[in-house]
Amino acid sequence: MKFSEYTHRFLARFVIEAETPLAVGSGEKDILTDALVATDVNGLPYIPGTAIAGVVRHMIEDVKTTDFDVNQIFGFQKGQDGQGSEIIFTEAKILNSKGEVVDGMKLDAIKTDPLLQNYNKLPIRQHVRINDKGVTDKAGKFDEQVCFAGTRFCFELEMVAKCETVDNFNKILEQVQSQTFRIGGGTRSGFGKIKVVDLQTKTLDLTKQDQLKAYLDKSSALDSDFWDSKYHKPESNDKNDGWVKYELKLHPEDFFLFGSGYGDDEVDMTPVKEKKVVWKDGKGELTEELVLIPATSVKGALAHRVAYHYNKLTSVFADKLKTQEEREKVVGKNNKAVRDLFGSEGEKDTDNKMVNQLRGNVLFSDVIEQKLKDKILNHVAIDRFTGGAIDGALFSEKNTYGRGQEFILNILAKKSALEGEKIQESFEDALKDICKGMLPLGGGVNRGNGVFKGSLFENNVEVYPEDKRKEDQK
Repeated sequence: MKFSEYTHRFLARFVIEAETPLAVGSGEKDILTDALVATDVNGLPYIPGTAIAGVVRHMIEDVKTTDFDVNQIFGFQKGQDGQGSEIIFTEAKILNSKGEVVDGMKLDAIKTDPLLQNYNKLPIRQHVRINDKGVTDKAGKFDEQVCFAGTRFCFELEMVAKCETVDNFNKILEQVQSQTFRIGGGTRSGFGKIKVVDLQTKTLDLTKQDQLKAYLDKSSALDSDFWDSKYHKPESNDKNDGWVKYELKLHPEDFFLFGSGYGDDEVDMTPVKEKKVVWKDGKGELTEELVLIPATSVKGALAHRVAYHYNKLTSVFADKLKTQEEREKVVGKNNKAVRDLFGSEGEKDTDNKMVNQLRGNVLFSDVIEQKLKDKILNHVAIDRFTGGAIDGALFSEKNTYGRGQEFILNILAKKSALEGEKIQESFEDALKDICKGMLPLGGGVNRGNGVFKGSLFENNVEVYPEDKRKEDQK
């Protein structure tokens, strides 16, 4: 690449907010958790530039824009042929309680900051994958560290160009502001939803002496001033190009329990709760522990119910399946509707290599809101012969009482994944089951927990309890 040909520079500085917890992994683990988040020199979470660049490139490729050459913009290498990237991403650094970027070593300042001093102990999420028999799937139990929802980060991107045409640059900015822009791990399971809260851009013509000097004098530190730049009000990007938006407005019947995996001084099982960062007038503070409805719990329940409805709609019944091998082909990740919607981690071939991997086509979001009261419930299993408690069957749990409250679950499903025969119908039937109270969520559902009722909207049109799409068609 001959940089003398690239006479223009397009620059942008973003401030982004994690609407749901963020899990940008470091690839490391410790004695407490299986997966740690990436941290910078200050021990604070950060987002590597490679993570941002990878997501943006993938989204551009997904859009299949005919006038956008991905290889030219992001670079490529094929044998002896190759080209360097025309776009540069910085890493994203965290903002403190005053909304200032923390760039460089600032250990003393972090200790006194009322927000950042909480980041020395991040939340740890417990995960367990349940199979079609209702028990933990093999190798399906793990945990991971996450960054608080509401955390804000700042990063910059720079694009080199031969002229002042900003079309490609604007396409990049559009993707970062998209509703489907998510970063890190678990993006199909509720993590990594991002919104842009501040965006500034600057265009420089390096053939002009004053602009060349301004470019050369620019500091690489993210806490430095970004010139007298053009400010863009971030888009409230409600466009769902290629995606269908589902919204469930749910009301608990009474108690529900999404377990933390731990007990406390009072009970054997406690509900999972989590803090998040809230911003007011540019200042951030960490809330008290709030009710958490993990998207993974909703996703797991939906996956099993989608398989049920798909098998019913395609006339696949247990009494027609003669062997265990035939039954395994229509349950779990082997079910076509589940695989097309929720993806698959694949399986190993004869050479012990992973094959048939498929990324999920449904995006979920964690719900972290409200502070509700918990109720201690005691349980005991009675021996019918002796009339006494069965050994080891006496336990207690804290359940959350949510009657009269409303929780809103947002789900995005890719249109192309819903186009298969009976797949969209199976998915919507499963969502309606939640609204009818026929698909309880969380733990202890066989004890009456987790019954929700409510309404379902598709692209802001109510489809349950009244399917207004039919009225529109008439």
